[in-house]
Amino acid sequence: MSNPASGSVAVGSPATEFAVALLAQLIGQGVHDIVLCPGARSQALALAAAAWEQQGRVRLRVRIDERVAGFLALGIAVETGRPVAVITTSGTAVANLHPAVLEAHHSGIPLILLTADRPVELRGIGSNQTTDQVGLFGSAVRWVRDVAPPVDSAGAASLAEEAYAAAVGLPGPVQLNVSFREPLSGPVGALPPIIDSAVAPALSLPVRQIASSPRTVVIAGHGAGPEAEALARALGVPLIAEVSSGSRFGPNLVGAYRQLLDDVEFGGRIERAVVFGHPTLTRQVPALLTRPDVVVHVVRGPTADAYNPGHRAASIDVAVTHDGPADDSPEGRTWLGSWVHSGRSILNGDAVAPAVQGESPGDFAREQLAVFREPVTRRLLVETVWGVTWPHDRLVLGASRLIREADACVPGKRIAVHANRGLAGIDGTIATAIGIALSSQDTDGGGSGITRVLVGDLTALYDVGALLFGGGEVRPRIQVIVGNDGGGTIFDGLEVAATAPADSFDRVQYTPQSVDLRALAAAYGWDYRVARNRGELDEALAASDTPTLVEVPLPR
Repeated sequence: MSNPASGSVAVGSPATEFAVALLAQLIGQGVHDIVLCPGARSQALALAAAAWEQQGRVRLRVRIDERVAGFLALGIAVETGRPVAVITTSGTAVANLHPAVLEAHHSGIPLILLTADRPVELRGIGSNQTTDQVGLFGSAVRWVRDVAPPVDSAGAASLAEEAYAAAVGLPGPVQLNVSFREPLSGPVGALPPIIDSAVAPALSLPVRQIASSPRTVVIAGHGAGPEAEALARALGVPLIAEVSSGSRFGPNLVGAYRQLLDDVEFGGRIERAVVFGHPTLTRQVPALLTRPDVVVHVVRGPTADAYNPGHRAASIDVAVTHDGPADDSPEGRTWLGSWVHSGRSILNGDAVAPAVQGESPGDFAREQLAVFREPVTRRLLVETVWGVTWPHDRLVLGASRLIREADACVPGKRIAVHANRGLAGIDGTIATAIGIALSSQDTDGGGSGITRVLVGDLTALYDVGALLFGGGEVRPRIQVIVGNDGGGTIFDGLEVAATAPADSFDRVQYTPQSVDLRALAAAYGWDYRVARNRGELDEALAASDTPTLVEVPLPR
């Protein structure tokens, strides 16, 4: 393939010449976004990225915290479906990418890590900011290359091609570790032309035919996508879809599925399950899939590991299809109908009853005021956030008690929902959401969509550095909604909570914090709202053009 950096380029150092050529090829391959953190050893890459941004060929985001930068890049890649390049300097800067790299690895999200390093003569002698960066991420990267200090742009294009192909082949993170000698950068000069290069398509893999069969369910875990809903409809079977599956819609969707899986008349009669994505939110699903009387077919996504509890899947495929008619037998219709109607009945029976108009205007006013003053519960919070989110919006759910509450009670709705469920870590949620917000609002040309991220207080505090926007950085339309119950109440569900000493349990598991979120928002330049009741929550969730932190006090 042609080298896009061929020809005369007036640059001041081999490092800059190589950096310009490397980024030119990555942009030509399809990289539209770069996230970078400052550093001396990576300055050639950083200044080359800034030059390409000035030419309008790439979107550049700058952050001072590498952990934040890694998750920001992950969010951009989630939204765009394209690899995102991340530039760091050497030493601990590289190590701070590790949480995002692991999440990208387990979720199949393409990242291209451009990590600057010392040359070989400075390694292993105690040189400042120098450690073994090659192999730092272990098996979590699909591909890694340690590049000797460049003397010119030779080899830059081929390395970029390899890195891009590895990142999109089985999607995930890759690392290009580039050593630089002084001078670490020079004037960029005239930029070379970029040659757009198409990546060879992946090999076509066989698709398994799934035939109709009695007492089948389709299970959609995180990232399953609309294919799971389409198969459930094609088979005429119940659809069990987690809240971040991308499949939680359609006529076959089962509400309150946890209760039904626990019921011997429903879950106990399942004979076959077809599983998409990565289920993580219940104990019932893995318990079902490990039963010896259930035949399991797994549809593997672009992740490091296929979801296969008990190692007993009858098949693991990359795609499935069903060409025949849906099961329209009396038994099939009864099977589907009983699940769908029972699930809806459970949800409706637990729903908050609407206010009823009284016999006089005064009665009606009092009823409306009572609704306005209604205390916010976790269920009311997730139902309200779900209700105000529309297809042009984005919703990001943190690894807290609230995502499980949403999974248990919100109805079907075809909206864009994301959660970092590859490893289901608490870290990086706000940074990921900002990446999604920036990219979705770039894509729609600055339209009316807003990104809402719903987190617990500990999840918010764990990623507080993501609230920082430096000078010149775009501030998207985003609301960080913090359900603040003063600690990690998700641990209240642990069996040990009933027997452990209360003071010890609170200190080492519940870990209550006392942070003034209003002051925190002001420190980072965010707007702040507090919602102590239903009326205030409705007002706080109205879309705004500036980043807003919404605090919702919740009881433990």
